[in-house]
Amino acid sequence: MRKRKIVHNPTAKGADICRLWRIHQALYCFDYDLEESREIKDMLLECFINVHYIRKEEGRRFLSSLFNWNINFIKMIHGTIKNQLQGLQKSLMVHIAEVYFRAWKKASGKILEAIENGCIQDFLYHGVHLPRKSPVHTRVREVLSYLHRQKEVRQGVEEMLYRLYKPILWRGLKARNSEVRSNAALLFVEAFPIRDPNFNAIEMDSEIQKQFEELYSLLEDPYPMVRSTGILGVCKITSKYWEMLPPTILIDLLKKVTEELAFDTSSADVRCSVFKCLPIILDNKLSHPLLEQLLPALKYCLHDNSEKVRVAFVDMLLKVKAVRAAKFWKICPMEHILVRLESDSLPVTRRLVGLIFNSFLPVNQPEEVWCERCVTLLQMNHAAARRFYQHAHEHTACTNIAKLIHVIRHCLNACIRRALSACGEGSEEPGKENVSALDQTLSISDTASMAGLLEIVVILWRSIHRSMENNKEARVYTVSKFASMLPEYMKAFKDDRCKTPLSVLASLMPASAVPTFSCGVISTLRNQEEGTADKSYCILLDCLCSWGQVGHILELVCDSLPEEQPQSKGNSASKRKVRVQDPRPVKPGLALVYVEYLLTHPKNRECLLSAPQKKLNRLLKALETSKVDLESILQSPGGSPHHLSEGTALRAFSLHCRLSIHLQHESCSEGKVYLSTLEDTGFWLESKVLSFIQDQEEEYLKLHRVVYQQIIQTYLTVCKDVIVVGLGDCMFQTQLLQRSLGIMQTVKGFFYVSLLLGILKEVTRSSLTQKADSEKEVSTLFDLVQKVFQQMLECMARSFRKQPEEGLQLLYSVQTPLHEFISTVQSWHVDTPVHRGVLSTLIAASVVEISHRLRKVSDTKELTPPEGLSALPPFSRCLIGIIIKSPNVVRSFLDELKACVISEDIEGIVCLTAVMHIILVINKGKHKSSKVKGVAATVHRKLKTFMEITLEEDSLERFLYESSSRTLGALLNS
Repeated sequence: MRKRKIVHNPTAKGADICRLWRIHQALYCFDYDLEESREIKDMLLECFINVHYIRKEEGRRFLSSLFNWNINFIKMIHGTIKNQLQGLQKSLMVHIAEVYFRAWKKASGKILEAIENGCIQDFLYHGVHLPRKSPVHTRVREVLSYLHRQKEVRQGVEEMLYRLYKPILWRGLKARNSEVRSNAALLFVEAFPIRDPNFNAIEMDSEIQKQFEELYSLLEDPYPMVRSTGILGVCKITSKYWEMLPPTILIDLLKKVTEELAFDTSSADVRCSVFKCLPIILDNKLSHPLLEQLLPALKYCLHDNSEKVRVAFVDMLLKVKAVRAAKFWKICPMEHILVRLESDSLPVTRRLVGLIFNSFLPVNQPEEVWCERCVTLLQMNHAAARRFYQHAHEHTACTNIAKLIHVIRHCLNACIRRALSACGEGSEEPGKENVSALDQTLSISDTASMAGLLEIVVILWRSIHRSMENNKEARVYTVSKFASMLPEYMKAFKDDRCKTPLSVLASLMPASAVPTFSCGVISTLRNQEEGTADKSYCILLDCLCSWGQVGHILELVCDSLPEEQPQSKGNSASKRKVRVQDPRPVKPGLALVYVEYLLTHPKNRECLLSAPQKKLNRLLKALETSKVDLESILQSPGGSPHHLSEGTALRAFSLHCRLSIHLQHESCSEGKVYLSTLEDTGFWLESKVLSFIQDQEEEYLKLHRVVYQQIIQTYLTVCKDVIVVGLGDCMFQTQLLQRSLGIMQTVKGFFYVSLLLGILKEVTRSSLTQKADSEKEVSTLFDLVQKVFQQMLECMARSFRKQPEEGLQLLYSVQTPLHEFISTVQSWHVDTPVHRGVLSTLIAASVVEISHRLRKVSDTKELTPPEGLSALPPFSRCLIGIIIKSPNVVRSFLDELKACVISEDIEGIVCLTAVMHIILVINKGKHKSSKVKGVAATVHRKLKTFMEITLEEDSLERFLYESSSRTLGALLNS
């Protein structure tokens, strides 16, 4: 009774389980075959799914002892465990395997046979035949791995595995199913060698030879996963049994791997496996001499087109370096490493930096050597040097990076002093800040090296910038040293390649520390030439932003842009602003370039938007004056503006729209202060631009097409971005869609179609996150979505009829946004009015075009059912091609198509034939649907209603009726 109570307790504690183990012999007093024992059986089986028993040592002993109660109980135990495998934690599988193994060790006779054949062999079978994706597969593998490990420490396990694997494993290695072969290969590799220790020498040699032949065949298997497993097997086996294997077999196996499979063009996974598994062999020191000869042939694998192969190759080089198997640069020359370091992705670059770090920044050597290696690296590969020092701080302490910065500074100072001494302008101070090893090789005339060292200083400083901020003493020291020498650097290094890093270096220090440089920045920006290809202004703008002087930039920009004349004559502020004193010409184009640069780069944009509100409003007002110039361009025959050129006015208009949204995003808590500016721009577009287009002749509009098209494109692009970032509410979206309808009705051409599709996609997606005041607002919004989409497709269809070539170009340009819009509607609004409306519009456009083509055919021989998508007219081909990309869209489209036929929205023999053409094409696509036959049956029934009409006349409709009926009948019977 006590035992029954403990067993039946689902929350049994450790002490209870220990007591149960101590009285486990009492179990044998129960007769298994009696009816009264059924309850005991159920309770005992529950123990196998109780994790407390599995985790506790005494619990596992108790569970293993249950196998000896009765041979028939073993099958029940095994079935219970198998049913629970998927729900068990992977970490518990070792304990489950231990339960089986303990039972096997203590069993004998028929009990032993039942455990081996009914349990262990069942695991072996499922280890070979279960799909890799099955969650049970990994748990079965854990059980088998435990048994494989036991064969090395427990007598009898090796013989048992050989016997039980024999009818399963070798057959699995020859199976047709590639996944079965792969599973079998994995078990074979893990269990190798699979042998009976009772074999004599001849039998043992024969068996091992057979298994090596299997290993060779794995390397030549057509399935990449099997070849990868074979590579793993070769590397594990050769590493473990290196001393025991004949040299010829070792060389053959490793040559097969390094000379063939490392260059397997059919599979990147196989190539990757080579470099992931070779480090296993490197763990055996005896392999190093042979691998030192074989590995250099793999040097070009560093340039493999697969990133994961390159990553694995560099990991292998890191292993070579770690175990000192060979010099890694003898396996892969430094030139190859630096080329990859220059251009490769981050995962590869970081590993390469770790590989060569001690070569170019040997922290255990004197600091002068660090600078020598830095110059060497710059001379070997300038771009690679930059990447190396970008990641150097990840491999050493920040103090070492700071030391390197000052060592390079000492080197630069020494070069300048030597140059001054040679010119007689100064005397060299012996022993002070001197890098003696570079005295003979480096001078300021070596511009490439000087520019490279300055760049490296900037890169290193940036990499430890945060650490320097937390170490005030180090920062003050570094700033003072570089600030004192910056004027000298500016004088000595006059090449453009040096000016850029020097400017960046100045931006890393406070403006007060470099007064000579900082005071001249605004003047330099003002004196830049408009339209110049020189981008030196970028660094200067960065400097001002980093110094917190973005206000100076705004003053410069606003002074360069036209402003409305103040109303009041007695404005004292305007009197103080005397521009006559500055005879230099105003450069509005240059000012706009500065504003665009600030808005484009995140850090600078943050500085710009944090400027005083008054200055930002002044800038916004100055940019808004571009509207006056754009009106002037559109209204005057010659297109001469008041203040700004055409290109400058368009750029200013774009920046005005963009800046208003950035300001709105920054001050979203203050209401729609700046969003109203964009809304005003929308009203201006309607009243000034669209009304102008509506009133003018075609010839006149051709002169100004670029202007009004760019205005519309800019406005729509910015409005789309407003919705993307969540600033446009339901009312804004409604107004935008209404304005879009006006654009389509007024403007000729289709330059705006892709943008409108993008807007429709964002509106349908944002409706889920936006809070509308009422359901009526949302309903109105989605009605407009359908209306805009319908009108857009009608415009596109008309373009095909009038200008087929332009229509085709339009189709190619809108395929991606159209697909995205349809996918968004399908994903977020399935079975809603907007979903059905969009699909019915697509159906109507396709049916109308196909029907139009059918009616134009003069010879009935040409009226054959379409063989595929290419047989449809171009517009329908595009629409149906997009629909059949997604199985979900196909199903919804067919449902709507069927509903349209049933409701008689599609009627007449010609239109029903067009529907048949559509479903035939869908049925031949890659996403076939069972719903096709449902639509076909509906169309077939509708066609039959025209039977009597078609019998009375010999016409096109009669021919279409007969051919469609035959085709649909064949489809339904297929």
